Amino acid sequence: MVLLIYTVISGFLIPIPDLANNSVLEQTIRNLFFHVPMWFAMIIVLFISLVYSIKYTSKQRIEDDMMAAECANVGILLGILGASTGAVWAKFTWGQFWPNDPKLNGAAIAVMMYFAYGILRNGIEDPQKKAKVSAIYNIFSFPIFIVLILILPKINDSLHPGNGGNPGFNKYDLDSNMRMVFYPAVIGWSLLAWWIVTLNYRIKLISHKKHNNYEQIKTATISTIDSI
Repeated sequence: MVLLIYTVISGFLIPIPDLANNSVLEQTIRNLFFHVPMWFAMIIVLFISLVYSIKYTSKQRIEDDMMAAECANVGILLGILGASTGAVWAKFTWGQFWPNDPKLNGAAIAVMMYFAYGILRNGIEDPQKKAKVSAIYNIFSFPIFIVLILILPKINDSLHPGNGGNPGFNKYDLDSNMRMVFYPAVIGWSLLAWWIVTLNYRIKLISHKKHNNYEQIKTATISTIDSI
């Protein structure tokens, strides 16, 4: 939280470099402290979701499936926030909220792909079957997600810095002052994402254990009555 407070305050107050070589950005480059770290945090939590899905396939622990699901949910939230801040940035720099750009389109497809993951989970009632099917879906989704947002934009014409032959920020306008805000922002957003994941996971775990205890008591009660 301290890192995010520092990011917000410094992100709006620090002097930015003279963008003579890329004047279209101007003051909008301050969005670098918000938009980009959100995407970094999204990639991190979705990778953790992949890891827990792989763990579930090997150990069949329902807790691993729950953690994978919560990581994916937070990843979707960060994806929406990243797309929203990116759309505002695009309007000021490229003239449209959503130009026809491979990275933007790939990101939209990737987020919808994880929306489908959530819909798939909600459509299966049996916990073990839900965990197994969604784990397999998640394992295949992450590599596709990486291709859509990191690989395809680099091999196609893209408006984004560092893609389609465009130079990255660090090559012409990310000075030392901005780095002192950008790197803490990445860490801060990532830690916030992980905190939300663990908080939601604990809530779901408590609910799961209460449900199991209720079912055990119910089964024991019925058995006792039948024996009488």
